[in-house]
Amino acid sequence: MSLFKKKKKIDPGEATRVIRRMLAENFHEYKRNYIIVIIASVIVGASNGALAYMMKPMIDKIFYEQKIGLLAVICGTILGIFILRGITSYIQAVELAKIGNNLVARYQKRIFDHLMKLGLDFYNDTRSGHLAAQINQNVTGIRDLLNMTITSIARDCIALIGLVGTMFYMDPVMSAVVFLIGPPLILAVAYISRRIRSVTRELVHLNSRLLGAMQESVQGIAIVKAFTMEDLLRDKINVLIDQAEGRSNKIAKVSERTTPIAEVLAGFAVAGVLAYSGYRAIAHQLPPGSMFAFITALLLAYDPARRLARLQVGLERALVNARMIYEVLDMEPHQRDVPDAVELVPGPGEIAFEKVSFSYGGNAPVLRNVSFTARAGQTTAIVGASGAGKSTLINLIQRFYDLDQGRILFDGQDVAKVTKHSLRQAIAYVSQQPYLFEGSIADNIRYGRPDASMDEVVEAARLANAHEFILQQPQGYDTPIGENGVTLSGGQRQRISIARAIVRNAPVLLLDEATSALDNESEKRVQQALETIMRGRTTIVIAHRLSTIVNADCIVVMEAGRVIEQGRHEDLVKVENGIYARFYQLQSGQADLEDNAISVEETPDVRRSE
Repeated sequence: MSLFKKKKKIDPGEATRVIRRMLAENFHEYKRNYIIVIIASVIVGASNGALAYMMKPMIDKIFYEQKIGLLAVICGTILGIFILRGITSYIQAVELAKIGNNLVARYQKRIFDHLMKLGLDFYNDTRSGHLAAQINQNVTGIRDLLNMTITSIARDCIALIGLVGTMFYMDPVMSAVVFLIGPPLILAVAYISRRIRSVTRELVHLNSRLLGAMQESVQGIAIVKAFTMEDLLRDKINVLIDQAEGRSNKIAKVSERTTPIAEVLAGFAVAGVLAYSGYRAIAHQLPPGSMFAFITALLLAYDPARRLARLQVGLERALVNARMIYEVLDMEPHQRDVPDAVELVPGPGEIAFEKVSFSYGGNAPVLRNVSFTARAGQTTAIVGASGAGKSTLINLIQRFYDLDQGRILFDGQDVAKVTKHSLRQAIAYVSQQPYLFEGSIADNIRYGRPDASMDEVVEAARLANAHEFILQQPQGYDTPIGENGVTLSGGQRQRISIARAIVRNAPVLLLDEATSALDNESEKRVQQALETIMRGRTTIVIAHRLSTIVNADCIVVMEAGRVIEQGRHEDLVKVENGIYARFYQLQSGQADLEDNAISVEETPDVRRSE
C-alpha cells in the first residue's frame, strides 16, 4: 500500500515535536535572519503599545487642555512611531520571505535527494503523478509551520503583551473584565482544531489524486485520443474536482468559525468598555485621555489576538503537510550499501549467478536457484516466455533489489558487498522503453558520462546510427527534446539511448529487449548500432526475436524462474523437444508466413486457390 494512503491520528503533542525537529534542523542555518525578525517584531510590538499610549496625552493635552505648544511634539512622536513601525515591518516581512523561500528550496533538494536513494520497490507502489503532487502541496507546510510559529511568537505575542501592558497601566479593572472573553474563545478554537485535522489530510489526498490524474492524462494524451477516452477522463476529473471543492468548502466552514466567535466576543468586550468608560466620564467628569488610550490599545490588540486565536487552526493544517513530508524523508532505503561496502574494481566484466532465488516483496518466487555465467567480452542472451524472470535478472545485476538467496558476482566480487554507485558506474543499460529527459539531445547522450566531451558525444551518436537524423533537427545536437522525446520516433529515441550507453564506456552492457517495440526498418538500424557497441564488451541481452541473438556466444533459456537450457544456437535447435527449439520453430514459421504475405502483396497477379 502506498505510503500516502496511510492515515494516522495526530496526537496533541505532535505539533511540538515537529516544530522542535524543524527548528533543530534549520534554526542554526537561519539564526541571523531569525534574530533580525525577532528584533523587528519586538520594535513593531512596542510601537503598537506606544501608539495606544500616545492617545492619552493627545486627548488630554491637546483636545482637553488645549496646549498648542505640545501639538508638534506629540504629532511628531506619533509620526516617528509610524515611520519606525513601517521600516521594521518591511524588514520583518522580507526576512521571513527569504527564510520561507530558502526553506522550500532546501526541503525540495532534500526530498529529491532522498527519492533518488529509495529503491524501485517504493516507486512500484507509488504513482509518480500522485507523488509529485503530494510533494508540491506539502513542501510549503514546512515553511508555513515555521513562519507561523516565528511570526506568532515574535510579532503577535510581543505586540499583544505590549498592548495588554498599556491597557492594564491605563485601567486594571477594565482590562481584567476584557480578558473574560479568553476562555470561551480558547475552547472554541480547540474544538475547531480537532475537526480540521482529518479534513485537511483528506483534502491533500484528493488534490494529489486530482493533479496526478491530470498529469497522467496529459502524458498519455495520444492513448486518450486514440481510445476516445476524453469523456470518461473528463467525468473522472470532474468527480475529483467536485470532491476537492467539497472538502475545501468544509475546511473553510470549519476554520472560519473562529471569526464570528471572535467578533461576537470582541463586540461584547468593546461595547462594555465603551459603556463603562462613557458612564465614568459623564458621571465623574474624568479626562477622556485614559479611556481613549485604553480603547485604542484594545482595538489594536484585537488583530494579534485574533491571529493568535486562529494560530492553532493554521498550525493543524500546516502540520498535516509537514508531517507528510517527513514521512517520505524518514523512509529507509531498502537497498542500502552494507556497512563495510567497498568500491567495485571492474575487470574484464564477467557476471556469474550462483544459486540465485528472488521474490518481490515476499510474494511467490520469481527466480529459483538460477546459476549461469556471462563470460567476459562475450554476448549472453536470455530468452523465455513472458514472466520467466528475464527482466528480473537485469534488475538484480544492477542491485535494484536484494536477493533472497545466492550471490551475483561481478569479476568475482559479490555485488551485495560493493557500493551501488561503483557497481552501476561499470554498467551501461539500454531498456525496452527508452526514456529521455528535459534538455537537449547532447545533454541526454551526456547523461551516460557527464564529463564526456562534445567530440565523444558526436562519436557515440555516429556509432549508434543517430548522427545523421540529429543533424537534421532544427538545432542539431542542441535541439531541445520534448517531454520524453515525443517529437522523435521510437527508433530515434532508442538510438539516442544507445549513444548514451556507448559514451558511458562501461565493461558490461545490459540490453532489455531493446528492439522489441520497433518497426523492421528501425530495428535494423538499432541492431546495427547494438552490434557496434557489443564488440569487446560483456553483453547480457534479453531477446524477444530469436533472429537477433543467433550469433550469441551463449543462450540461456528460462522457464518459470528456472534455467532450463544453456548453449549456442546451433546446439539448442537440435535438442529434441527443447524449449528453445520450439520457440525458434514457432518464430521461423511466423517469419515464413510474413514473408509469404509480403510476396503476395507485391505480386498482385498471383491468384489464391479457393
